[in-house]
Amino acid sequence: MRPWLIPLLLAIPGTALAQGDCFPDKDSHEASAFAILGVPLAFGPASAPASRPPWSVQLAIETSYLPNIDDSTATPTICRAGKGPENTDFATLLPRPRLLLGLPGGLSLEASWIPPITVNGAEPNVFGASLGRSFMLGTSGMLLGLRLHATTGVIHAPITCDEEALMDTVSECFNGMLSNDEYHPNSFGADASVGWSLGGGSLQPFLGGGYNVLHPRFRVNFTNQFGQTDRRRVAVDLNRAVLFAGVTWFPVSRFGVSGQIYSAPSDAVTGRITLSYGLGGH
Repeated sequence: MRPWLIPLLLAIPGTALAQGDCFPDKDSHEASAFAILGVPLAFGPASAPASRPPWSVQLAIETSYLPNIDDSTATPTICRAGKGPENTDFATLLPRPRLLLGLPGGLSLEASWIPPITVNGAEPNVFGASLGRSFMLGTSGMLLGLRLHATTGVIHAPITCDEEALMDTVSECFNGMLSNDEYHPNSFGADASVGWSLGGGSLQPFLGGGYNVLHPRFRVNFTNQFGQTDRRRVAVDLNRAVLFAGVTWFPVSRFGVSGQIYSAPSDAVTGRITLSYGLGGH
């Protein structure tokens, strides 16, 4: 729709803009934006692979860099053609607490929760989980870590129409209500990593790769100045290969510091810092 038609249509009583679920193609700006957001939100490994005693517990806090989505990519090409950039940058860093539990058989179960604490208008409620196992590679001293992981939940934020758009006289958001949109960052994946020890075990470099299946879902919730509410849904399914590398350092017993670069090469790169503390096992 041509942008200049929007105010003309809205000026006619009883006229509503056409709505309907939207399924952008994989080359659209919408798909690119979802793919970029999927990089820091993927529940990748937080540290080098390790063998953990059954019922041991590790507490950790991970902080990831949120890549910027430029205005061109944030401007829809399919679902809201003619609209300006969506509001996609709410923070620079994403903290995520993690809890890992060692299980019998060399397995480990990990979970995380980003609680609903509002930051710059965005309120997340996002969960992550993984199941993994580490294997010794012969007598090399190297460890192979295998994981299955998932991320789900919702982020409420004024993505479609933020405060700035409400004051823009040429925007369809002008004089409307602040949108309360829903973004569901659903992703599932598998990864493998190899780690080894240096400095008597205090340094553990690791590198690996994986494959993520992204099923992001977006729901508009915006009421314009004429009381018309837009509730259209946007859905696209994507598949991405990922690469990562990092190092875990143990300055003292049980306490670890990990730094990592995690990337979907076709989309974005994020950096992660994780602080962890092991509670042992029995």
